[in-house]
Amino acid sequence: MKLSRQTALKIHFVLDQLLPPLLRDARWFMSIPFRILYKDRAHVFLTFKEKAWSMTEEEFAQAYRDVEPVLMERDTDLTEDAIDAVLKEVVGENVLEAGCGKGVLIGKLSERWKVTGTDIIISEHARRHTSATFFEANVEALPFADKSFDTVVCTHTLEHVRDLAKSLSELRRVAKKKLVIVVPKQRPYRYTFDLHLHFFPYASSLLGAFGEPVGTHSLREVGGDWLYTETLATEPGQP
Repeated sequence: MKLSRQTALKIHFVLDQLLPPLLRDARWFMSIPFRILYKDRAHVFLTFKEKAWSMTEEEFAQAYRDVEPVLMERDTDLTEDAIDAVLKEVVGENVLEAGCGKGVLIGKLSERWKVTGTDIIISEHARRHTSATFFEANVEALPFADKSFDTVVCTHTLEHVRDLAKSLSELRRVAKKKLVIVVPKQRPYRYTFDLHLHFFPYASSLLGAFGEPVGTHSLREVGGDWLYTETLATEPGQP
């Protein structure tokens, strides 16, 4: 099934905002759409939040491999508005995209900057962008020296990680001038149509979870997502 991000947001609005929580959190009720959509993989989604915290790294990666054939077919979770907003935030010459997915944003970034992409699994879609360099790596342990990249971009990734504090620490560690993060504005429920472990329904939810910023920070809603930035150093001629 192929759904645009905009259509998916409308479906999420109905399920997360209009459906009573008593039903939204009921396994007997949510099992029905999960089995229709995901068939024999439904159990992975229904049990992931409980099992994820005790999985090994390989088991965690395998869960994503298991569900990949039944995931919604779209090239990116970013809306066009969010992509444009991210591109406007980039500074410097070299960029890291941590959690590059199918490489849609990598493709746009590589038109203007020297780009490196990481993900727990590098897809063949991403590797089509031959001007970029790729490393298979968990955002919780990035294989780069401190301040290796002028701008570090991380979109629709932090909601998936197990250790959010460690992931943020790693992103901040390898960023020299700017950190740009996009996460979905999503309510927490027991069963969700994704493998998300962290949820940021309000600005206060995000700011509390992200902790003390490094440098100056900003937060705004763009295209149904939160766009969060930290400016660690300014470009010459900028205030």
